[in-house]
Amino acid sequence: MKKVILSAAVLASLAFSNNAKAQLIDEQNVTVTMDLQPILQLGMNGSSNVDFVFDQIPEYIAGITQYGATQLMVTSTVGWDLYAVGFSSNAGATGTWDQQVIYGSGTDLNAQDDLPLTALELHQDKTATTNQVGITPVGGDYSAAFTSGASIGDNNVYCSATPYTAPAAAAKYIAGHATNAIFVTGGTYLISNGSGVGASSDYYYSMDYRIIPGLPAVFPNASLFTGAQADGGNNATAQSQIDAALGEYAQSGVYTMNVKYVLMENN
Repeated sequence: MKKVILSAAVLASLAFSNNAKAQLIDEQNVTVTMDLQPILQLGMNGSSNVDFVFDQIPEYIAGITQYGATQLMVTSTVGWDLYAVGFSSNAGATGTWDQQVIYGSGTDLNAQDDLPLTALELHQDKTATTNQVGITPVGGDYSAAFTSGASIGDNNVYCSATPYTAPAAAAKYIAGHATNAIFVTGGTYLISNGSGVGASSDYYYSMDYRIIPGLPAVFPNASLFTGAQADGGNNATAQSQIDAALGEYAQSGVYTMNVKYVLMENN
C-alpha cells in the first residue's frame, strides 16, 4: 500500500512539473509613434505703427530716431535665418513709399513724391554670435551704430518687390544668411542658449528706426533701389530717386511703407 501511495505522489509531482513547463502565454502590442513637428515662431512686441512726424527744422536736419520700437523673439526647433524687408505697393516698380496725402496743390515740378524706401534705416541691438553657425555674412547685419552725416549702406533697410524671397548674399540679414552654411541653431529666448536668456540671447532683437530727410528733404542716406543693385538697395550708391543736383526735393505729405520681418528655416 505504501508503494502505491508513493507512486501516486511521484506521478503527481511529475504532472505538476510538466504543467509548469507548458504555461500559457498571450500578448498585445502597442505601437509608439513620435512625430517631431518643426516649430518656427516669431514673436513681436511694440506698436504695429511707427510714426515719424517732421514738424520742426532740427528734425529735418538731424532726423528722428525711434529707439527700441520693435522687439523680435524667436523660438525654433530648426536652424533659421531672420531678415527685414521694406515693402510697399510701389516696391515692384520703383521701390518707393506709398503717398497717402499731399499737402498743398502738388503742382511744383521739383517736388517729388517718389521717396525711396531705403530712406528708412534700421539698427539692431546685437549681432548673432554664440549660436550662429558659420562666418559673418557678406552683407553684414544692422548692428552698426547710427552715425551723424551721410551713412549710405550702413543701415539702409533691405527692400524688395518679393519680400518672401530670401535676400541675396550681398544684402543684410538680422541673423543667419543666404548661404546655407550660416544660420542660427534651433533654440528659444526663453531659456539660456550660451549667449544668455531673454533680451541678451541670439533669439531676441531690439530694433531702432531712423529717418533723416535733410534740408531740403532729399534723404541723403538713401540708396538706389533699381538698376544694377542686385541686393535690393542697402549698399552705397551715388543717387537715390531724388536728384538734389537738379533742385528736386520731397513733396510734403503723408507716406507709408511696411517693414516685414521674415523668419525662415535655413535649408
